[in-house]
Amino acid sequence: MHPVVARVTERIVQRSADTRGAYLAGVDAMIARKPAQDRMGCANLAHAYAALPGSDKFKVTVEKAPNIGIVTAYNDMLSAHQPYQGYPAILRDEAAQLGATVQVAGGVPAMCDGVTQGTPGMELSLFSRDAIAMATAVALSHDVFDGALLLGVCDKIVPGLLIGALHYGHLPCVFVPAGPMGTGLSNKEKSKVREQYAQGLVGRDELLKAESAAYHSPGTCTFYGTANSNQMLLEAMGLHVPGAAFESPGTEAREAFTRQALRTVLDIGKRGNRFTPIGKLVDERCIVNAMVALLATGGSTNHLIHWVAIARSAGVLIDWTDFDELSSVVPLLARVYPNGDADVNQFQAAGGPPWILRELLAGGFMHPDVLSVNAGGIADGGKSAPAVSGDTSVLRPVSEPFSPTGGLRLLQGRLGRAVIKVSAVPEDRHIVQAPARVFDSQEALLAAFSAGEVNQDMVAVVRFQGPQANGMPELHKLTPPLAVLQNQGFQVALVTDGRMSGASGRVPAAIHVTPEALAGGPLAKVRDGDIVRVDAVAGTLDVLVDDAEWAARAPEPCSAPSPIGFGRELFTNFRRHAGGAEQGACTWL
Repeated sequence: MHPVVARVTERIVQRSADTRGAYLAGVDAMIARKPAQDRMGCANLAHAYAALPGSDKFKVTVEKAPNIGIVTAYNDMLSAHQPYQGYPAILRDEAAQLGATVQVAGGVPAMCDGVTQGTPGMELSLFSRDAIAMATAVALSHDVFDGALLLGVCDKIVPGLLIGALHYGHLPCVFVPAGPMGTGLSNKEKSKVREQYAQGLVGRDELLKAESAAYHSPGTCTFYGTANSNQMLLEAMGLHVPGAAFESPGTEAREAFTRQALRTVLDIGKRGNRFTPIGKLVDERCIVNAMVALLATGGSTNHLIHWVAIARSAGVLIDWTDFDELSSVVPLLARVYPNGDADVNQFQAAGGPPWILRELLAGGFMHPDVLSVNAGGIADGGKSAPAVSGDTSVLRPVSEPFSPTGGLRLLQGRLGRAVIKVSAVPEDRHIVQAPARVFDSQEALLAAFSAGEVNQDMVAVVRFQGPQANGMPELHKLTPPLAVLQNQGFQVALVTDGRMSGASGRVPAAIHVTPEALAGGPLAKVRDGDIVRVDAVAGTLDVLVDDAEWAARAPEPCSAPSPIGFGRELFTNFRRHAGGAEQGACTWL
């Protein structure tokens, strides 16, 4: 084991001793209960099984066969989730052959950030994670299941399902992916058209044509954003059938993976061969393995929020310092858009998750001795990797990485703590020092760009975008105009207490600034013309203002209108109770 990985893991174990101990005590107490058929009232059981076919009723009540609950994020508006429509029938068929029963326990909301980017609906996005976790808990609250299959892929859906499942830590759980869509218009070409549109060089018809060529069929979007990072991390945590992440929808192999998921959840159930409840599988080492996999692949910055919340749900306490220290030694093994030109289908063809797992385990960067839904552990996930990379422009071995360090850096200084995805930014842009242009909304910056008011070197400060302010929407629509300015030769960076899409890159962005401006964060004190320094080399985020003047400044109040409409009123308590980004933006603590 690499000494830094070992040291960070031990620090997390010690920090989490009390919370993890309390969590496991709760899990053990739930495990010790009698089976549902013996502990629940007859009326309760009759309600639970009323809609089952007669043969299944007999199985579950008389034979006391395992009953598996499905929690699904199916809807046919999300391309990634449309394939889930037929999964319950497949899973029921497989269960019938094995003497088990299956019930769809419930559905969870699933929104597409690609649809809501730049709209008021995007302000519901981050908090939809906690709504999904709550919906998962509601689905499982009937308490008649021996295990759960979790059907979800995209940005907030997987973290929400995982958080909800961890609050039912006594249950064996397996995640069931659906796979990416086929390769369409390249991400590089798509970004080019977006920038042309931002400059007025092409019209809306041309832009829509390009976007439709990129997003064109059932399956996950093909860039390595948050959704596909989810799938990589679940493989690293041992929560998938190994190799399931990136098989395309509608293939024989995809159906085989789905059927294997049902067999697996039975195998790890109380009456199976390897009882493995999710609350014991997801421990400190498992969380570190996920963090390492994220860094080694240049995955989404959103996971610096989500995995903090996930870990907390299992009684494990992590922070951005842990990520930063791991990033200092974990090699970057993958170049997938936005860190390169390849998409996830090319990533899969070159070796995909099996390659990443094998290389990281061999290099001592991951814990091999962890629980997994697979009998052979996470090491089995690496056995199908090719002997050599299928494309060295996409995947490289630990011995010859793209970079000796991971793709993320912690920035800290007078403006707070933030993260930057350096793997997506050329080295000559890792340090930007320029006058601040301050905006209180994404729309204000876009308007200034359209009016030609920001043709200059600048650090764009976009504030009042944190969890408490407006739900911390992604500011993905800022990437094209800022990239245009950068291409024109200006020194440009973004500093914000909001989020950027997992697919964003190219422009240096200090994001997730904590504390946020609305919660007393120093971004509220920045003024137009202040010199701001974003230094990913030194790991600093500073404003070059005289100490006395800075101390004397009063923070600017938030001028944004109240979040009314699009159901945002319903999330008032979420905003009121949300923790900081580094604390996972949790709304339930």
